[in-house]
Amino acid sequence: MAFTELLEQTGAGGLFQALQALTLLLLSIWMPFLMLVENFSAGHRCPAHLTPEALLAVSIPPGLNQEPHQCLRFRQPQWQLLDPNATAINWSEAATEPCVDGWVSDRSEFTSTIVTEWDLVCAHQGLKPLGQPIFMAGTIAGSIVLGLLSHRLGRKPKLSWCCLQVAVATISTIVAPNFLVYCGLRFLSSVGWSGLLLTSTMLTVEWTTTRMRAVTVTMMACSYGVGQMALGATAFALRDWRPIQLAVSVPFFVIFLISWWLPESARRLIIMGKLDQALQELKKVAKINGHQEAKRTLTIEVLTSNMEEEVATAKSRHSVLDMFHKPTLRWRICSFCFNLSYYGLVLDLQNLGRDIFLLQVFFGAVDFLAQATMAFLLRFFGCRTILASSLAMSGLAILANGLIPRGALRMALAVLGKACFAVSLTCLMIYKPGTLADCAAVGRAAGCAQDGPPPLGVLPLLPFLAYGILPTVASLIVLFLPETQGLPLPDTIQDLENQ
Repeated sequence: MAFTELLEQTGAGGLFQALQALTLLLLSIWMPFLMLVENFSAGHRCPAHLTPEALLAVSIPPGLNQEPHQCLRFRQPQWQLLDPNATAINWSEAATEPCVDGWVSDRSEFTSTIVTEWDLVCAHQGLKPLGQPIFMAGTIAGSIVLGLLSHRLGRKPKLSWCCLQVAVATISTIVAPNFLVYCGLRFLSSVGWSGLLLTSTMLTVEWTTTRMRAVTVTMMACSYGVGQMALGATAFALRDWRPIQLAVSVPFFVIFLISWWLPESARRLIIMGKLDQALQELKKVAKINGHQEAKRTLTIEVLTSNMEEEVATAKSRHSVLDMFHKPTLRWRICSFCFNLSYYGLVLDLQNLGRDIFLLQVFFGAVDFLAQATMAFLLRFFGCRTILASSLAMSGLAILANGLIPRGALRMALAVLGKACFAVSLTCLMIYKPGTLADCAAVGRAAGCAQDGPPPLGVLPLLPFLAYGILPTVASLIVLFLPETQGLPLPDTIQDLENQ
């Protein structure tokens, strides 16, 4: 718990913290691109017997939401449907057939998507949603493995490696010969994505003092909303899946190149017993901040005396099972409930309205505004109170959303739920821990939650029930978490228990 005092001696809140925040903010802006890029896909239908659009109704039966059916057409034109008073009775007994001579894709929004590239329609339409579960499976693998390696191998090497992995895997999808290879590359990119999400937050929090932590984390959370808005604008401008994938990958190459200046977490080095390296990193930060006297005041003896308890814990062994043995770690698994519902909502964008570009920008703006209020709210309320309230409101909004037909009210409830989840996300980032077992707890909870949305889609009502009930229940569990307002980061499991 004494690391904050050491950080103050390096000039906390100086030039280094500003440069680090800028670097990691750039990373956070591009994070939504990778996960949400598959939200943008075009519709399709059978080719009509007659080309004029006015005669489309006599060739293609109505499908979902009274739009042209995607996989069937009439064997013979149903001329009676030209009558504006025609009803379903007029065509319900008409013979239909599959699209025996191909499909017509809706190119009014996208010139090319993965659906049109590999004909993921009709008999093969079940393959298209498969890409997202595979991406989420990669986040499980990344969260489990990288959650442990983050403490053992270090934050900085993992951040740089994950940036490179995401960049290479994403740009390689452009030349994928088939959908199977595309899904494999998406899996590799999602492994790196989960590592970036965990590591960037840890680096930011660990180099930030208690008084600046809420503001810094809120800025990172706001950048995620900016990224969602930028994704909507990018997809609107490019309209082709290959240029969009290129736009997603290039920034990660740039961030990989500039990430090497970032220092390793001195806090982690001290806890792991690497005092010499920790001292070098602290002096490096002090030099950037212009605190030259730190060269004289910061010594191995000072580090040892200030963090004697934390250094001693580095010699003890911890395992993933600690997250079940310790009550304070068990409560943190409630982040599973938040992540499950959050990803279920943001990945269901196409079912909320017609203009997907505007919806993506709008959802990003809601995220930004909701998270921007956190810096103000945290001045008056504790993180635990805000997290419990926002989880309860988001859960109730989703439950109500599932009972309302598609329209403006349903959209409004989705926006309310999204805003509350945005607030919850910021609180969760503040709670994000630094001990080895804590890394494993949050990593596994987040990873398993990210793989939850696709399987829940098997039954129509199950997603809304799960996404609504789980955060509502989690809002009660959160009340058992320790309050973090004005407290330094815990360095050991014992610190967590003491809180």
